Amino acid sequence: MAPSWSIAVVGVYRVASYAAAQRTREVRIRVALGALPGDVLKLILRHGLQLIAGGVAAGVIAGWLVTRAITHIFHGGTGAIVFAIAAALLAATGFLACYVPARRAMGLDPMTALRHE
Repeated sequence: MAPSWSIAVVGVYRVASYAAAQRTREVRIRVALGALPGDVLKLILRHGLQLIAGGVAAGVIAGWLVTRAITHIFHGGTGAIVFAIAAALLAATGFLACYVPARRAMGLDPMTALRHE
């Protein structure tokens, strides 16, 4: 059975990658109109990282609240280092999931982008 963190990493990767791939048509139009590759990369990464930051923040807050609620059962600490490692791992995965489609979009030829529409 796969550890739960690996399922979370795969889920974050798929959602972030899907969100970036949904902007393919917009990217094609921008490339056809003369957008620079760096601008395309920044556009996709900025949008993806905003989603990831919100998700990581919500997850850390929810995890902290649940941990506080069940601490009396396990007689343990909150494990702040565990939250930090999990947040960093999921944020890095999300960044990679946004970077791969953005990198692919940077290489689009403007004529191919116009013909594909």
